[in-house]
Amino acid sequence: MVNMAVILCGIAMPNPVIAASGTFGFGEDFARLYDINCLGSFSMKGTTLSAREGNPTPRIAECASGMLNAVGLQNPGIDKVISEELPKIGEFYHRPVMANVSGFSVDEYAEICRRLDGQAQVGWIELNISCPNVHGGGLAFGTSPHSAAQVTRAARRATVKPLIVKLSPNVTDIVEVARACEAEGADGLSLINTLLGMRLDLKTRRPVLRNITGGLSGPAVFPVALRMIYQVYQGVRVPLVGIGGISSAKDVLEMMLAGATAVQVGSANLVNPYACRDIIKALPDAMADYGIKNLNDLIGGAH
Repeated sequence: MVNMAVILCGIAMPNPVIAASGTFGFGEDFARLYDINCLGSFSMKGTTLSAREGNPTPRIAECASGMLNAVGLQNPGIDKVISEELPKIGEFYHRPVMANVSGFSVDEYAEICRRLDGQAQVGWIELNISCPNVHGGGLAFGTSPHSAAQVTRAARRATVKPLIVKLSPNVTDIVEVARACEAEGADGLSLINTLLGMRLDLKTRRPVLRNITGGLSGPAVFPVALRMIYQVYQGVRVPLVGIGGISSAKDVLEMMLAGATAVQVGSANLVNPYACRDIIKALPDAMADYGIKNLNDLIGGAH
């Protein structure tokens, strides 16, 4: 018998596998296919203060070993998430969920966190700081340690729930940003968000995506994500959630060895809607192959 249970920021999970925001919606479609209570948790669709239709199409492009997306945070807004989506989630998922929060100003992040603070179904709040700061020249909050610290500080004051900041890889030194978030009260960090990329259509000689650029995800980014988890683990003391190209049980083990307490599975869900379930089922055998009896003993073992 192996132990797959982990504790993320004080909340117990039966296993470390979380379905990533943006690839799992609010869970309802997947719950029609299998019992998603097998998941450690799932991170809800990125939520903003007001409803958003997202970017114009085309906003998805395939590429070797991955995909580009420029969906643009399409979501119903925080009020409908609280009044409609969370009650529905409670009908088919009986563990705490992760609320992924996006904003275009510090005040917007803080207000969403304030509204989520009293929601029992929400275990963790995950701050997506890859959004453009409309009051700061349009640069993403996560590209600067100062702005990352600013939004983390505001969110920390707005909620008592465990706060996990999702870091952008599109920076010179991700460890510096991680430390800034930790210093302002982040309980954990999730990394990485997507890498900036683009594709060109040879027939039209124009960008494939209407937005021109999009976020690269999938197996192609796994080595980058693994490297950044390894580096950030050495620089902070809070738990980490590893994200980026995870598509197998062995990927989970490798990410935990680098320093992750839990992982998020993203693009794999779009290729195979049973991906999270299949990875969880395969974990005990993968652990046995490498003589691992307790996943907690693996965390950060590469250091």
